[in-house]
Amino acid sequence: MRIFAALALTVVLSACGFEPVYGPGGAGTKLQNRVQVDTPIDREGFLLVRQLEERLGRATAPAYRLGIVLSVREEARAIDPDGDIRRFHVIGDATYTLTDSATGAVLLSEDVNNFVGYSATGTTVATLTAKSDATERLMTSLADEIVLQLQVSDL
Repeated sequence: MRIFAALALTVVLSACGFEPVYGPGGAGTKLQNRVQVDTPIDREGFLLVRQLEERLGRATAPAYRLGIVLSVREEARAIDPDGDIRRFHVIGDATYTLTDSATGAVLLSEDVNNFVGYSATGTTVATLTAKSDATERLMTSLADEIVLQLQVSDL
């Protein structure tokens, strides 16, 4: 029964044009080690570029250039009866543009956004550590979204 189900799933997916991202000729292999990400200007940008390079590889002969405009802000979300803020959201918006390195033609331009939260209920050191961790998680999430959009686009 399992074999029949696996075969049926394979037939259905192949009939709808399903193609693995990292399969031969897939979008994942087309971008691997071929995207040069612009140099970051701040800590958040560095974290985002690090995550992007982890997923796409470092470009040795870049065919594409990825420019990113990153905006990160923080909002208070939970205030206790004494007026102390106990929870924050870190909100990130990234507008990215993928261009052809040879021609400079814009191939894709999109926006991604997400948020993460952290608690400010401990000591100052614990709160700063939680904020730093939240920023790293946010940059990971934004990088995942960017890479996903690049991989499903028709480049």
